[in-house]
Amino acid sequence: MRLAPVRNDKILPMSQCLLGIDTGGTYTDAVLLDEAQTVVAKAKALTTHGALELGISEAIGAVLNTSGQDPAAISLVSVSTTLATNAVVEGVGRRVCAVLIGLEQSRAVSENLRAALRHDEVVNLTGGHDGTGEALHPLELAPLETFLKTKANSVSGFAVTGYFSVRNPEHELAAKALIESYSSLPVTCSHELAFELNAPKRSLTCVLNARLIGMISVFIAAVEASLKQYQINAPLMLVKGDGSLVAAQLAKERPIETVYSGPAASLVGACHLAEVSDAMISDIGGTTTDIALLRGGRPKLSSEGVTIGPWQTFVKAVDMRTYGLGGDSEVALGTDGTLSLGPRRVVPLSLLAQSHSEVEGILERHLGNDVVHDYDGRFALTLGPVFNEELDEMERAVLGELERGPQPLIDLLIERGHKHALKRLVGRKLVALAAFTPSDAAHCLGLYDVWNGEAAELGAQLFARQRTQKGERFASSAEEMSERVLESLTHRSADLLLRVAFAEDGLGETDSRQPLIDAALTRRYNVIKLELGLNLPVVALGASAATYYPAVGTYLNSSVHIPEHAEVANAVGAVVGLVRSSEEVYVAQPDEGTFRVHLAQEVRDFSDLQEALEYAESAVSRLAKSSALAAGAAEVELELVKRDKRPVIEGEEFFVESRITATAFGRPSFS
Repeated sequence: MRLAPVRNDKILPMSQCLLGIDTGGTYTDAVLLDEAQTVVAKAKALTTHGALELGISEAIGAVLNTSGQDPAAISLVSVSTTLATNAVVEGVGRRVCAVLIGLEQSRAVSENLRAALRHDEVVNLTGGHDGTGEALHPLELAPLETFLKTKANSVSGFAVTGYFSVRNPEHELAAKALIESYSSLPVTCSHELAFELNAPKRSLTCVLNARLIGMISVFIAAVEASLKQYQINAPLMLVKGDGSLVAAQLAKERPIETVYSGPAASLVGACHLAEVSDAMISDIGGTTTDIALLRGGRPKLSSEGVTIGPWQTFVKAVDMRTYGLGGDSEVALGTDGTLSLGPRRVVPLSLLAQSHSEVEGILERHLGNDVVHDYDGRFALTLGPVFNEELDEMERAVLGELERGPQPLIDLLIERGHKHALKRLVGRKLVALAAFTPSDAAHCLGLYDVWNGEAAELGAQLFARQRTQKGERFASSAEEMSERVLESLTHRSADLLLRVAFAEDGLGETDSRQPLIDAALTRRYNVIKLELGLNLPVVALGASAATYYPAVGTYLNSSVHIPEHAEVANAVGAVVGLVRSSEEVYVAQPDEGTFRVHLAQEVRDFSDLQEALEYAESAVSRLAKSSALAAGAAEVELELVKRDKRPVIEGEEFFVESRITATAFGRPSFS
């Protein structure tokens, strides 16, 4: 289903324009920007899970139709996506071979790494280096060669990690060369992804990257097919987790760097649209609320590398806290008679009825029943065709019923065992649930008018007549029910912003259930006077931000800014970012009078410290510039950061080490 595109009076014929696309959990957004990076057209289509290219094509077609723009004028396309994040969290990815050099001898294979390797192939090689870059053992490649001759076709790629390879990559490079002499499969080396020590964590990052290569390649091919459909011939880029852009070809090699692509794009979009440099950014979507800080016009990045699901990685990405609260959060009645929202996302009743007209009649039937049932107003529906899935008898029976269309749970769960079968199918993302949500409450109150408002009101009436522990109706009307849902969402949203603010100030993630905080937020005080707010403005993003966040600002007694085009901020951020590439060099003194430069591709010794430092600075600058140009930058600027350790011992300065980081950045090339 395509939603009505949003027209813009500023649309003018353009000699050059930019196309930004974001694939979110509910919507796929597309925007067109002119040469001044002003939004001139925007459109939304529902995200088509399982076939993302369909939603992308819908969105592209809608924004072109809205603008009347000639596709030939599009000079750059950039996409933000949740694909990599979701795949890692869900444990999805192709089987790979992990080549571990010197890790077994050094006992560097942690339990976390063993768990991540699962049923992947592992080849252990003797080798590895010490902290100075000297070889601990000679590299023994025979086990790898045996694997390549006998089992190379059983995997989709290779992940190579050497002990202390960031101090000397020669063993990783030798293993990579051997693999490439036998196979055309992709090879990821750990020193290419991270500068830091900690071989198990670096190996885990490397394995996850190798697993994602096939998946991201299929996704990029789908995007390219959508662009070809509209005869758009422009460079294609993806958003990395730090908010920078990278050429699609390089993203195929390092897909792990696109983890948190969507949240990063929202921060870049917020900075661009709101014209702020310091703010708290809150992006409310259908499933989650993502909150992060913007400092000096840049997203704050995770200093230790982000944790994705259960895995702690070296991936540099935005430091963002994600909570299971969104417009499509499931509304439930707690055992204590209070409302709970999320963390599970369900299909809103208003959206379900928009595409399945019979739903409204079923809701009316439920409302006509004298007996109130827990399953009133709740449905199950399939998420698409099921391929190559091992299903038991009960699961097949449930799916068979759902082939006829969405089914009310009260009719579906009549056989013993169906409830547990449905739970398993939902957990495997073969089936979705539909129920009353904050989006429905907003429709019921006339604050939102996109889907079927009548179905939303029926759902509110059904939920309102649910009974509390005292046997009383939960609410007297659909309107009261909806108001209570939105009040709960407002309170939770304010609470989450405060949690992040407290954490940033080093106070822990304190929540609003503490008496003083609750009294300040709800103004429930008499003799004392309490005030609580934020020192930074809140920039609210997302399609529903304008519906929910004005009340959040009032609740917090704080400034909330909802910029124009906030509902497509991710798509804007996808295309206005810069290409950014960082490289690091490490200079140490392994022996007195010897100064060793550790680069990504070489280790080199000098007898003079100044000569070593000058060489290191020049080499790392060249590497950063060439990496940024390869990532798609047109022209680059360079930033250098040097961190020295020079303790004073008995009055004399002693050189220990120097770390030099070069960052090259610039606008994307349009050719």
